[in-house]
Amino acid sequence: MDYEKIRAFRNANNPYAQRQGVLVEEIGPGYARVVKTVEAGDVNPLGVPHGGVYFTLADTACGSAAASYGTMAVTVDASYHYLRSAKVGDTLTAEARTVKAGKSLCVLDVQITGTEGVLLGTGTFTFYRLDQKLPDL
Repeated sequence: MDYEKIRAFRNANNPYAQRQGVLVEEIGPGYARVVKTVEAGDVNPLGVPHGGVYFTLADTACGSAAASYGTMAVTVDASYHYLRSAKVGDTLTAEARTVKAGKSLCVLDVQITGTEGVLLGTGTFTFYRLDQKLPDL
């Protein structure tokens, strides 16, 4: 499996993640690391990143780890726990790891840390593995 090709495909073909400033840095067997720098437009009325920022990062990391098996996949269930907030200028890192990769479903855990490596949140996502290979693999 060419994980660099999968990473490049994910970055080039996800306009939503591009618009949010989310970048897939690494994909390996059942694993992905995704990053984003918090910008002024990412905050809620309290001045901290909107919950959707964290959820987007977590979902993108888990989807990228699910893609490491060479097929397209879609989120069918997700749970995310917000533990701490970041601030504008912080770099968020989401690391997703597969818990179970079945024929149809893939369960993944994700952790998001801030610039100092402080744990900001955790989640568990379930993806349905489509019967559609990733292109050019």
